[in-house]
Amino acid sequence: MKPRKCKSCRNPFTPTRPMQSVCSVSCALELVAKLKAKKAAQDAREQRRSRREALEKVKTRGEHLREAQAAVNAYVRARDANEPCISCDRPSSWGGQWHASHFRSVGSNPALRFNLLNIRKACSICNVWLSSNYAGYRPRLIEKIGLERVEWLEKEHGPRKYDIEYLKRLKRIFREKARRAKRLQDRRMRTEGEIPRAAGLPEALLPVHEDWEV
Repeated sequence: MKPRKCKSCRNPFTPTRPMQSVCSVSCALELVAKLKAKKAAQDAREQRRSRREALEKVKTRGEHLREAQAAVNAYVRARDANEPCISCDRPSSWGGQWHASHFRSVGSNPALRFNLLNIRKACSICNVWLSSNYAGYRPRLIEKIGLERVEWLEKEHGPRKYDIEYLKRLKRIFREKARRAKRLQDRRMRTEGEIPRAAGLPEALLPVHEDWEV
């Protein structure tokens, strides 16, 4: 018979039987153990997937809404990673906690809760203790997006109902956007050292409107 590679140790051997795939008893036992471990890992993954699917089915619209907002907020923090606080210019090197701050709060205008024009990275001090520090937020936001867009945000916007399927899709899209933005930031940090704040991210990752479906 022709020599073949042992499926366990990968060393060449000459089989004595047509279906022989390992070179020795020890390799046979090792291969069996590997296959059992692989099967156990597959079963565990399947159980986790089944659990996730079961939990997903019983989630309320409110839970989907909170998760969608968390996904959008995570993307905003990644998008603005090298930017200072939108409300006070605290530098990105600050070691405290960073938030995704809404210019028009979700409570005052829920129709703008996912609008990327309305959300910027801010320090926790401004966002929590100063209620987003509107006096500092507004002039800096005008510098970012222009007076016309800021005045549009400040108008009254009609109520908007987000169904569960919309929220699921929004979560998937913004989680992927956040992953892409973080990968890009990490790659630049490895190849270029500290990124100048003005460098930012490519326009493809920086939509400035709510047309996130594109």
